[in-house]
Amino acid sequence: MIIGDDWLTKTMLINTLSKNPKLQSQLNSPTSQFGNLFTKVLGEILNNNESELTTRVNENSFLPHLELMSPIFTKANTEASFKKENITSDDSLQFQSISAEKINETLGGKLKGFGEMFVKAGQQFNINPGLLAAIAKHETGNGTSRASIVKNNIAGMMGKSGLKTYASVEDSIMDMARNLSSNYLGKGLSSISSIGSKYAPIGAENDPTGLNNHWVKGVSKYFNQITV
Repeated sequence: MIIGDDWLTKTMLINTLSKNPKLQSQLNSPTSQFGNLFTKVLGEILNNNESELTTRVNENSFLPHLELMSPIFTKANTEASFKKENITSDDSLQFQSISAEKINETLGGKLKGFGEMFVKAGQQFNINPGLLAAIAKHETGNGTSRASIVKNNIAGMMGKSGLKTYASVEDSIMDMARNLSSNYLGKGLSSISSIGSKYAPIGAENDPTGLNNHWVKGVSKYFNQITV
């Protein structure tokens, strides 16, 4: 129901004037010209309000009930909500069934052929394999970074003395999945942006060139490429 912009103002004016004791005494006087004038004006306002309300209701009576109840059901809002939830909802970052072949289509360099390992790690730690692969792709430049080639570190995982060294890429994938499960998703960080604020914080001392500024955008891009 849509009501005129001045409806509330008129209603408040009517209530205020009608409840004023001084005005009441004047209105009750049979010889009061002011009382007659007030009664006439009040009647016109009430008639206008009733007419306006009836007209507004009739004008909108054909609209779908859902749109009258809430804008959340409009097409634009529904599409915007879907796009947002596509990468930020709790469910989307938990394990989702995705084929190793589909992941492998996007992997290169040191990551090439490890699609099945991303799926296995995702199943074990209840994480979307697409998220694991997306982080690995971003952190290593799709398997071309020195850390991935020399240290088998495909997730930028840090130790006490700097970047960790792994015996194999498989070990690195599993360690990344464990870390994300325990310290991120397991603690309520359920979107790529919230994970990024901790995983790759902007302004971190170990990021002198500001690469962390691009973490959320880069991981989100790869995540969509793999999962959509």
